[in-house]
Amino acid sequence: MSFVGLFLSGAVLFLNSLMLLGKAEAKSVGVFNIFVGIIQIIIPSCLMIVSGQNNWELYNVASIFLFGLTYLYVGVTVLKGLDGSGLGWFSLWVAIIAVVYTLTSIIHFHDVVNALTWGMWALLWFLFFLSNALKKKIDTYIGIVAFVQSWVTLTIPALLYFLGVWNTRFVSQIWTLVLILAIVYFVVSLFKMKFSYKKESSGQEIEVI
Repeated sequence: MSFVGLFLSGAVLFLNSLMLLGKAEAKSVGVFNIFVGIIQIIIPSCLMIVSGQNNWELYNVASIFLFGLTYLYVGVTVLKGLDGSGLGWFSLWVAIIAVVYTLTSIIHFHDVVNALTWGMWALLWFLFFLSNALKKKIDTYIGIVAFVQSWVTLTIPALLYFLGVWNTRFVSQIWTLVLILAIVYFVVSLFKMKFSYKKESSGQEIEVI
């Protein structure tokens, strides 16, 4: 996906994380989702028309649609007050596609940073599936994951690219470590939250995932 798209996606995911954490009003965030979603449908459509229709060109353009459609779906779901089950099952489909992008990044392109990034996005989409389709009460955890990912997989990489340092060996090594630490943080946060829920329920385990 283009780095301008990453930059805009960082803003959307940042706001979505605050919405999930109860820090931002849902309908106002939904409007921004639709705004960016429309942009990320129009831009890849134009790129697809002018491209040489090479399979890897289409592969890159298709990834932008995944984000654009997700933002539109989230925005409409929030503004219309829908139950979210359709969004949840769509998120599962996208999560599976994201796993394919993860494997392609490491096997074909030998790009560890991109593979870790797509893997983290696959996790986030899967969490949206659990929340919206299976009705798991994990909004706080999703909010934490989304907040971190909005910075380490989207906003900061885009800014580093704009500054001309993203494709350097040093930054690649540092960012591999940053992404691995973020994944460790997600795992630790999950276990801490499950332990906290168990304590609050006086010994009765509450299903989180």
